[in-house]
Amino acid sequence: MSALKLGLKLGCIADDFTGATDLANNLVRSGMRVVQTIGVPTSPLAADVDAVVVALKSRTIPANEAIAQSLEALQWLQGQGAQQIYFKYCSTFDSTPEGNIGPVSEALMDALGCDFTIATPAFPDNGRTVFKGYLFAGNVLLNESGMQNHPLTPMTDANLVRVMQAQTKRKVGLIDYKTVAQGEAAIRERIAALRAEGVGVAVVDATNNEDLHRLGPALKDMPLVTAGSGVAIGLPANWGLKPSLQASQLPTAKGLQAVVSGSCSLATNAQVAHFKATGRPAWAIAPASLMHGQSEAVVQQVLAWVAPLLKDGPVLVYSTAEPEAVKAVQAQLGVAEAGALVEHALAAVARGLVGLGVKQLVVAGGETSGACVQALDIAQLQIGPQIDPGVPWCHAPSGVHIALKSGNFGTEDFFTKAFTVLA
Repeated sequence: MSALKLGLKLGCIADDFTGATDLANNLVRSGMRVVQTIGVPTSPLAADVDAVVVALKSRTIPANEAIAQSLEALQWLQGQGAQQIYFKYCSTFDSTPEGNIGPVSEALMDALGCDFTIATPAFPDNGRTVFKGYLFAGNVLLNESGMQNHPLTPMTDANLVRVMQAQTKRKVGLIDYKTVAQGEAAIRERIAALRAEGVGVAVVDATNNEDLHRLGPALKDMPLVTAGSGVAIGLPANWGLKPSLQASQLPTAKGLQAVVSGSCSLATNAQVAHFKATGRPAWAIAPASLMHGQSEAVVQQVLAWVAPLLKDGPVLVYSTAEPEAVKAVQAQLGVAEAGALVEHALAAVARGLVGLGVKQLVVAGGETSGACVQALDIAQLQIGPQIDPGVPWCHAPSGVHIALKSGNFGTEDFFTKAFTVLA
């Protein structure tokens, strides 16, 4: 059965695993049937779906590797007959001055033969808005939101035109809020004017969902869209699709419950504190304890501790820490080594938890989610109901329900609330 007969409408490439489920969640909520793959599939699409999200782990790897993986994903999606390509990055525009958002966007543009695309991480449901080209997280500029302390991709400039221009050879322009407010015709007119000026990438303002719905129709004929997950809410209508509960139905949840958290974001710190305040059991893994080949011993210690507790409800295993503590460990081990040690340990914990009968698993943090999904040999996910904006429950063919939460997403009670959605 070919993808052309199945009518694959949207082919998506996400630069991390939580971002992929975030995007898939918004597409499902807007009526699309969605499958998320972990990495680029090696066989043709066999599901009758409207969109496929290929989840990569390319946000913080060298730019040339991110480009190669993204082009491989593009080639597969084109082979399935995808009518439009969507490159998804974080709503906090996580990147370094070298990339990878700009370089990957340009590589996809070159491969698709298109001379213009948009760029906007706006996701108002999660407090990410763009105004006059500046990215806000809640009521503050991005560089005052805590993202300036991100251990891998610190964001110290909220001006997206400036940030994007540093990463791309193409000229970067702006479609501002006044234009967006006027709707499709005005947006198309602005795009034509920018193209005439030699602009290849336009940052787009969006301060609410209405802006994203106005933007959607103007993108109907654009071969490539680059954005956070917010823009996704305005695209399904281009194919005549409407919100439907059927799009998010998953098999009935069974088994034990657990949370694994590796994010050090402000939001996740608060979620860890809330979970502990409820009196539920929690084990903190100190990155320094994983040094000198001690990782396997630490993992076994954690699993021995957690085994008798699981029958009484969800258990949390976390490495979440305050920015100062993270920097201290990085100074001792190096940024990459500290991150890799924690990811591998938490992935081993996740694998051990599933071995103990956990079938409902929440994972917090993009890098942690990527490591855990790979450790669990999950190649595909069916996207289900939303827990909080940007975070759905998913179902793996192995029978495990899993939620991959971006570090900055979710309410304070997320770790306990998540399981009630499946009850």
